Amino acid sequence: MAFAVSGEPYDRFMGRYSRELAPRLIDFAGLGSGTRTLDVGCGPGALTVALADRVGAARVAAADPSEPLLAACAARVPGADVRLAPAEKLPWPDESFEAVLSQLVLNFVSDADAAVAEMRRVVVPGGILASCTWDYAGGMRMLRTFWDAARELDPKAPDELHMRYRSEEELATLWSRAGLDEVGTAPLEVEIAYDGFDDYWEPFTLGVGPAGEYCASLEPEQREALRDGCFRRLGSPEGPFSLTARAFGVRGIR
Repeated sequence: MAFAVSGEPYDRFMGRYSRELAPRLIDFAGLGSGTRTLDVGCGPGALTVALADRVGAARVAAADPSEPLLAACAARVPGADVRLAPAEKLPWPDESFEAVLSQLVLNFVSDADAAVAEMRRVVVPGGILASCTWDYAGGMRMLRTFWDAARELDPKAPDELHMRYRSEEELATLWSRAGLDEVGTAPLEVEIAYDGFDDYWEPFTLGVGPAGEYCASLEPEQREALRDGCFRRLGSPEGPFSLTARAFGVRGIR
């Protein structure tokens, strides 16, 4: 339910990161022009748009289980084959694509092994499978700041550190377990500018993802205390500032 939101709230929360990350994932995957490509877990379409720019919308397909996010993706990439589906049950025949990518998705699927197996099924022999997830341990400062402040106030607060497939080792093992060859990993880094602290904080109040869901669950005074904690941890910024974020990418060949 944390992703049962429209594209606009998602864009304000994570979209600014996704848009910068997408071309880095595409370059890491090694996609050439004209490659038939699928975006698994497309959300509102940051990676789908970047893929369409690289290979042409007619050669791009996308899937997501969230109807409102999928609608945003379809509106942004006219001509792409956009379908409502979870990563574990993709509605395309075997060997339909030359490359299958997923961005910031594997932490949230119900069965990562099943999802990668489906990605492998729909790619041709010799095709590319590539994905990336945030380095929640410290490389994604926007989220790390939030959760460190939350746990300072409430040691029992959840934390995305519990998620799997957030390290290069875990991702490489997952890809190898799926029978993929030439498995490789790499850090993918972006830097995002904020107009001020409110530009950082307000997206958390929109209920997107685990952090937004947790923020929405708090009483007003708890939420204000969390806001103050984030403000301090970011150095009490009074004007524009930037945050870095690191994801880990994984790539393999069927």
